[in-house]
Amino acid sequence: MHDVTQLLEAIERGDRQAASALLPVVYDELRRLAAHMLAREKAGQTLQPTALVHEAYLRLVGQRDAASWEGQRHFFAAAAEAMRRILVERARHKHSAKAGGHMQRRAMPDLEQPAGDPALDLLGLNDALDKLEHVDRRKAEVVKLRFFAGMTIEQTAQILGISPSTADNDWAYARCWLRLAIEGPPPEPPQ
Repeated sequence: MHDVTQLLEAIERGDRQAASALLPVVYDELRRLAAHMLAREKAGQTLQPTALVHEAYLRLVGQRDAASWEGQRHFFAAAAEAMRRILVERARHKHSAKAGGHMQRRAMPDLEQPAGDPALDLLGLNDALDKLEHVDRRKAEVVKLRFFAGMTIEQTAQILGISPSTADNDWAYARCWLRLAIEGPPPEPPQ
């Protein structure tokens, strides 16, 4: 996909046609990434992968002062970050008083409940990830690339310029750190 890198360089030079040409080239990968992220959201999510892709794309490429991209992996990592921010903004809005955040959803007894994993606390994860970023920026980057961009350990290591074993260690540490930051330490055993 070297076309992506060339298009990103053209966008950086101010070529408006390159921005239009980039979306069809990266669309399938961005849509896969968006679907991956939305699958982790709570039930009842109204945002569709296509809308998330378009909003993230506009944030990345549609601005006059578009970022300088270091290649396609950097672009996809930035896209994952943009999607994360969009989802966090939507979650914050849903929890606001204006959007009825104080109200609780009630299931209708005659309707089946959707099966699936417990819902992810995106706001809690975002706050914990911000704290981790202050403690260890690289470990926070590993989380963003692995969790939000869906990249492998090898891809994450390559982007960050570290060994795969270091990326794997950072990933294990960050998962534990985030779990403790979100859920708190486990209770003490009775004595």
